[in-house]
Amino acid sequence: MSRPQPLTIDIPQSELDDLKARLSNTRWPSDVGNPDNRYGAPREYIEELLAYWRDDYDWRGVESQINAYDNQLVEIDGVPIHFLRVRGKGPNPTPIILTHGWPWTFWDLHKVVDALADPAAHGGDPDNSFDVIVPSLPGYGFSVPLKTTGIDVPRVAELWVKLMRDVQGYERFGAQGGDWGAFITAQLGHAHAEHMIGIYLTMPVVPGMFGRTAASADQFADDEQWMVDRMKATRRHTEAHIAVQRRDPQTFAYAMADSPVGMAAWLWWRRQLWCDGNAIEVFGKDDLCTLASLYWFNTSFASSIRLYAEQFSKPPKLAHDRMPVIEAPTGYGIFRKELLFTPRSIAETRTNLKRWSVFDGGGHFAPPERPQDVVNELRAFFAGLD
Repeated sequence: MSRPQPLTIDIPQSELDDLKARLSNTRWPSDVGNPDNRYGAPREYIEELLAYWRDDYDWRGVESQINAYDNQLVEIDGVPIHFLRVRGKGPNPTPIILTHGWPWTFWDLHKVVDALADPAAHGGDPDNSFDVIVPSLPGYGFSVPLKTTGIDVPRVAELWVKLMRDVQGYERFGAQGGDWGAFITAQLGHAHAEHMIGIYLTMPVVPGMFGRTAASADQFADDEQWMVDRMKATRRHTEAHIAVQRRDPQTFAYAMADSPVGMAAWLWWRRQLWCDGNAIEVFGKDDLCTLASLYWFNTSFASSIRLYAEQFSKPPKLAHDRMPVIEAPTGYGIFRKELLFTPRSIAETRTNLKRWSVFDGGGHFAPPERPQDVVNELRAFFAGLD
């Protein structure tokens, strides 16, 4: 394991010039008979965002915002891990690791980190401050180059324990996550409970329950049937990207590494399908362009999707057969436009459930969509564990 080194983000100007040239020379497909988007992302939607990315978006400005934080790079077991660190301002900050998903990046957490670290400056109690660590998943963003295969959810959880314990010096810590971050955070609570103060998930998953082993519709209570309806409605879109990124990631990667508009369309349209509202209004054009930029630089889109192949190429395997499956104190935030759900009855039997909050809105990307809700939940959940 190497010692962590400060990281200054500085994308070479030649890469920015190349990106602009590629965007200026986009070869557009026709889009006939697609007013209801049944064939996928409508051309006018992508054209609008691409024009902004090409002509108005200021990467250097975003780069400055990222560099205003303490960015570090460390190698753990041969895997490069970039992470952002914000020290808590309070008498006894709780260490916490926040884990993003796909198509997210570490920057999707930037709307919550300051409020968590410095609650007094954001309407909170200093006693509820956090030492916040936000890593980029292996092969994502600046956690590159990924030269190691076999990096699945259990392996990432092991890396996170080493990052928090061996690199940062925390024997016990909290964790939060959505999408892949939810699976990884759940794994932390399952396989590494001795190191966990508590875990909080904004996508309600339980280790060992996914796909064929997921809860059936009749296991959801009457007032939870909306969850079943939502999962049915989103299945066509979730199955599309899981199939190609699981079965054929490298072949898919050649197109995505060569065409920024092709890559961005894949990312942006999933943002639109999985958020609560119009993605341009929910996230803003700047954050959507930052998302695309972070997947474009370092050809990290290609390495990011390997996680699907690694995780879904084998049956799930639990670290133990005890009940509850998640022994660490567990909290769930349930947002209406999420993609996957677990019945509360199962959460109550298979996890050490301490908090279950159902919101009136919000989608798959809770921290950037509903940052104040996430901040409030994490403050309340961890304060309640004292």
